[in-house]
Amino acid sequence: MALRSLGTTGLQIPTLVFGGNVFGWTVDEKQSFSLLDALLERGFTAIDTADVYSRWSPGNKGGESETIIGNWLAAHPGARDKVTLFTKVGADMGEAGKKGLSARWITQAVEDSLRRLKTDYIDLYFSHWPDSDTAYDETLGAYEKLLKAGKIRAIGASNLNAEQLGESLKVADAKGLPRYQVLQPEYNLYDRSSFEGALQDLTVRENIGVVTYYSLASGFLSGKYRSEKDLSQSQRGQGIAKYLNPRGFAIVEALESVAASHNVKPAEVALAWLIQQPGVTAPIASATKLAHIDSFVTAVSLNLSADEIAALNKAGA
Repeated sequence: MALRSLGTTGLQIPTLVFGGNVFGWTVDEKQSFSLLDALLERGFTAIDTADVYSRWSPGNKGGESETIIGNWLAAHPGARDKVTLFTKVGADMGEAGKKGLSARWITQAVEDSLRRLKTDYIDLYFSHWPDSDTAYDETLGAYEKLLKAGKIRAIGASNLNAEQLGESLKVADAKGLPRYQVLQPEYNLYDRSSFEGALQDLTVRENIGVVTYYSLASGFLSGKYRSEKDLSQSQRGQGIAKYLNPRGFAIVEALESVAASHNVKPAEVALAWLIQQPGVTAPIASATKLAHIDSFVTAVSLNLSADEIAALNKAGA
C-alpha cells in the first residue's frame, strides 16, 4: 500500500482513510470487527472517528464508534501499533458543557476518548467545528499540553474556512503554540466551492495535510441514486436528495464514462479523482460491506489521465 506524508505530522498514511462514523450506526460491533480486520489485512491503516459518532442514531448518546474501535483494539494485541487513529472534539455531546473547544472541555474530552478507544495516545486529534466562543490561543494551548504529555501526537481542524485557518496559524506563530497540521474539509466532485480556491491554496502553501470527508457525497457519486425513490436504499437517503439535479446527474454520467473505460465503478473513479487533487493527502470513505473495502483497493491503484480529470472537472464546474 502506497503511503503519503500527512503534512508536518510525521505520520505516514495510505491514500485512503477509513471513516468510522458507521460503527454503531449502520453496522453493529460484529460487522465492524470484520470490516476492521479486512482493512488491516489490505493495508488501510488510518481510521477516522469522533467522540460524537454516532449520537444522531436513535438510542445512541455518542462514543459508540470510539467504543467499538477500542474493543477491536483490545481483542487484537499488537494492532494499535499498526493503525493511525484520528478522532475529534468539539461537537455537541448533548450534555451541558460537553461541546466546544475550551481548554476545560478538551482536557476532559480527550480522557473520555482515550478510555473508549482503550489506548494511551491518539495519533491525530481534530477540532471538529469552529468555536466562536473560545479564542484560538486557549484551544491551541490545551493541545500543547496534551502533545507534551504524549496523549496526542498531532493536531488538526475540521470545517474551518480559509480566514479561520489562516488566523489560527497567525495566533500559533505569534504565541509560540502548535499549529493545526491537518485540515478535514467537506470535499468531493460535487461539493467543491468551500475547499477549492483560497483554502486549498493555503493548505498547499503551508504544507497542511488534507483528509476529505463526504468524499462520495454521502454515496451519491456511486451512481446508484437516480430518483427520489432510490433514496430509501440508504439511511443517509435524505441527505442525498440535494444532489438530484442536472449538475449532479452530469457528474455521475462523467464518472460512469470514465469508469467504463477502466472497467471499474463510478465510486472508485470519484475517490481516485480526490486522491489526485492538489493538496489532498487522502479522502475519507466509509464501508458497510467487505465488498466496499475491495473497492477501496481498486480506487487507490487507479490512475486517471489528465484528460479524464479534465472531463470530470468540466462536468462539475
